[in-house]
Amino acid sequence: MKKNLIIGIVCILAAVAILISASGDVSTYATFSDAMQRNKVKVTGTLDLEKEFEYDPAVDPNYFSFYMKDTDGSSKKVILTQPKPQDFELSEQVVVTGSMKEDIFVATEVLTKCPSKYKDEELLLRADS
Repeated sequence: MKKNLIIGIVCILAAVAILISASGDVSTYATFSDAMQRNKVKVTGTLDLEKEFEYDPAVDPNYFSFYMKDTDGSSKKVILTQPKPQDFELSEQVVVTGSMKEDIFVATEVLTKCPSKYKDEELLLRADS
């Protein structure tokens, strides 16, 4: 009986440790000003189309920079250490994961929300109803 009790306690402690370590990966959305105080954050916003993108795959395929406005309207340079996502310029919304280095946000991951190709069809269906 003692052997089963010890095994049960070890399993419960392992499950608690796994849950605690997994909860550290869960992050909320932040702004660029919040990113100054935290280590790794997700910032959501829109592309700042008034400023240029920089991507030259012949020189460095894993360097892409662009400007993004967060939900507070603050515009910052973002450097992505991956290739430029396809159809990036068409994005309605951008979510970058990374951290601030001085006045530049260094992203390790980017998610884009592109306009839906079904949006026009959906509007037509609603108009017909």
